[in-house]
Amino acid sequence: MVYEYLGRDGAKVRAAARNCGFCSEADLVPSKFIEERDALFGAGWAGLAVAADVPEIGDAVPINFLDIPLLLIRGRDSQVRVFQNICRHRGMILVDAPRKIEGAIRCPYHSWCYSTQGQLVATPHVGGPGFNSHKDVDRSTLGLIEVRSHVWRDVVWINLSGDAPAFEEAMSGVIARWAEFEQPLYHGGADSRFTLTVNGNWKLAIENYCESYHLPWVHPGLNSYSRLEDHYNIEIDGLTSGQGTLVYRQLTDEAGTTFADFKNLDSKWDAGAEYLSIYPNVLLGVHRDHAFAIILRPNGPNQTEEFVHLYYATPETSDTLRQKNSEQWKMVFEEDIFVVEGMQRGRRAPGFDGGRFSPAMDGPTHCFHKWAASRLALHRAQA
Repeated sequence: MVYEYLGRDGAKVRAAARNCGFCSEADLVPSKFIEERDALFGAGWAGLAVAADVPEIGDAVPINFLDIPLLLIRGRDSQVRVFQNICRHRGMILVDAPRKIEGAIRCPYHSWCYSTQGQLVATPHVGGPGFNSHKDVDRSTLGLIEVRSHVWRDVVWINLSGDAPAFEEAMSGVIARWAEFEQPLYHGGADSRFTLTVNGNWKLAIENYCESYHLPWVHPGLNSYSRLEDHYNIEIDGLTSGQGTLVYRQLTDEAGTTFADFKNLDSKWDAGAEYLSIYPNVLLGVHRDHAFAIILRPNGPNQTEEFVHLYYATPETSDTLRQKNSEQWKMVFEEDIFVVEGMQRGRRAPGFDGGRFSPAMDGPTHCFHKWAASRLALHRAQA
């Protein structure tokens, strides 16, 4: 059985699916990548980073996101914000490396200065030598360009277009599904973050993560206790898809110690866990005693960076267990790399026609395809 991409206007969605880059070498075309940036990343809520990247007041991290220079910063009011990383004077990059902003954000070109909340606070010599103001330069209208953002599960989500529904509305389905986990999360620290570089398109990483079909062959260690038949599919149209397991095994150290559990969870989480691909680019996992977030950042159409972060229910955790957990997940995620890269190379075959789906096993991947195809069709119709 071959799935089709059906929507309110079935024909249009099918056409978009054929040409959106899932089925051919179109992923290699820069114009397609720009279209995806606007239709799939820009129109809704995408993951940029995590708040733990800027843990202290004044911490600032420049991020090149889909060729857009952005600045993640924790302001003097402790709020995490995202700005376009450019001076309003001439478009100069403001911050070129992670650092702490001790005073103001100063442009290295002409020394215009901005507060950590984005206000333009100084314009040296703008009215001529010794004159730091001018009647035609209204500082109140020339603050940094802020990108709409929201922090949930420590992920910093951004809406580049600025006109998506409120985050709580857009993500209501997954927020409700994991309502029990709405409690404090504590980043594990330096040994609980790592980055993987995958020479493949970001969509292929989403496809791979959201299905359990590949477990027996790609993750034999994991499948030895959490078998394919112990998993179930999760599909929420237009938002997310993924998988759950009925057999989650807690890590223990030599003394039999485990991580502390999140509080007041339903008994189904005693041995259960779930893993969701939140469209377009955030991969989340929840367990009784820890959680993780993975931010996918495409470096063009042919390479993806995966920023992995592990979280716990308490701020104090065992160093041994934490390191063991990080090593285990890194091994699992590294096992997926050859699959994503293999599919990327396979897309160059002139005979590849989009493939065939298993009606029983590939529902989560098809759910993602429908979302992407529908978004692209809408974008093209509006254009």
